[in-house]
Amino acid sequence: MLDNHFKNILLVFFLFVGLISHAQSWKPTTATITFKIKHAFGSTAEGSFKGFAGVIVFDPKNLKNTNLKASIEAKTIDTGLDIRDKTLRGSNYFDAENYPKISMISTRIETGASENEFIGYFNLTIKKTTRSIKIPFSFVQNNSIAQLKSTFEVNRLEYGIGGKSSLLKDIAIVSITLNVQQ
Repeated sequence: MLDNHFKNILLVFFLFVGLISHAQSWKPTTATITFKIKHAFGSTAEGSFKGFAGVIVFDPKNLKNTNLKASIEAKTIDTGLDIRDKTLRGSNYFDAENYPKISMISTRIETGASENEFIGYFNLTIKKTTRSIKIPFSFVQNNSIAQLKSTFEVNRLEYGIGGKSSLLKDIAIVSITLNVQQ
């Protein structure tokens, strides 16, 4: 006959295994991170980042066990103009040498307005600043593959990216498309 201590250990083990089996781990296969920011006089600067790394644990039916962590490499910024990219990597903007990663970590996920839509609350860290940000996203699953997609706004001044400018607007529109598989 098993003693109570051993029974408790087995119970904890099976509960832990049960929780893990309900959380769905996804492996990122491709990631596209783009941004747009308006200049004065109506023009728009567009660009992208590479160097995505992430941990995606997401089950639309079990949001409490969701864990989304992602980062990109600041030095990979690409606007199509080498001189602008060099300026953006510099200390007045992303300071990629001292702050090589831009990261996001989920703190809470809620259901959205319709099926496959969610609202994520994340800690977004750019340079030395971490702020809580609300990000709507969709998650569409087809068997063992899925896609997370989001578009949201970031105020660059809140993260010390450049200074107040009459030529560059404060709000950047960020779009993320992440393809994943189990």
